[in-house]
Amino acid sequence: MYSSERLKGIDVFVAVADLGSFTAAAERLNLTSSAISKSVARLEARLGARLFNRTTRTLSLSEAGVIFYRTCTSVLTDLEEVEHALVASDNEPHGKVRIELPASYGRLHVLPLILDFIRLHPLLQPHVSFSDRFVDPVHEGIDIVVRIGGPDAWPAALGHQYFGAQRLMFCAAPAYLEKHGVPQDERDLEYHHCVGYGHTDGMVSPWLFKGRQPGEMERRSVQPRIAVGDGEGEVAAVLAGHGIGQLPTWLTQQHLDQGRLVEVLPALATDGLPMNLVWLKSREGLPKVRALLDYLLPRLAPHGTRASDAR
Repeated sequence: MYSSERLKGIDVFVAVADLGSFTAAAERLNLTSSAISKSVARLEARLGARLFNRTTRTLSLSEAGVIFYRTCTSVLTDLEEVEHALVASDNEPHGKVRIELPASYGRLHVLPLILDFIRLHPLLQPHVSFSDRFVDPVHEGIDIVVRIGGPDAWPAALGHQYFGAQRLMFCAAPAYLEKHGVPQDERDLEYHHCVGYGHTDGMVSPWLFKGRQPGEMERRSVQPRIAVGDGEGEVAAVLAGHGIGQLPTWLTQQHLDQGRLVEVLPALATDGLPMNLVWLKSREGLPKVRALLDYLLPRLAPHGTRASDAR
């Protein structure tokens, strides 16, 4: 027999499970930590089962909690999808969808696709953010992420599709090469100024070279003349003649075509980090998420990446 009691506390439980803490769930739901804790305690008492394993430092789902979580997320997803279907009976994508993109690649190659998509689907309300940090879609409640680089094994809560690897090349401005000469081999790079990608912690991304074995990659540290923590800024520094940079072709191709940049040591060009479209599995059935995934996937690969070995 149906009872409204069965629905109480489900949203709180799912938020705590997703975020891994009462405090984070309280912030997302605009409640106090005490209210969150009491809601979970009442739910556990009603079910007669412990949903979380608690220590002073960690909070994780119990075996019963995992089972209950799967059911709750399925129910909540079904409810959201039905609500949207009632608003748009033809399953027209509708409502807010959170999207996180890499800063430069996202602005140059993904955002234009999203803008084209919402012209076709005016009821969709994308919330697009740009960041080069590795966001956690589960904990941050992000529906779709485009990620450059990623783990060896993806969490079970995430769906993902590889769409190519960055093609990296060494390049410089013609004025720089005229003044400092064109490197003839790999060893010559040690005597040239270089432009690097700098992180907020002061570290500089290494340059990547082909390893001894097929598919192997070797990382070598560099001491840059200038380090810039943004891909487009890195290109600007190379264009201004401050040194040689190792850059992805999706960022440099237009400048190469116009002669503003010149590729050097083409034999050292190599595949870089993998590129993936990532999404929350719990939301992939929603029309707004599914339609956007289906639109993006076939359109992402051509932007200066190599996708022939798609996984």
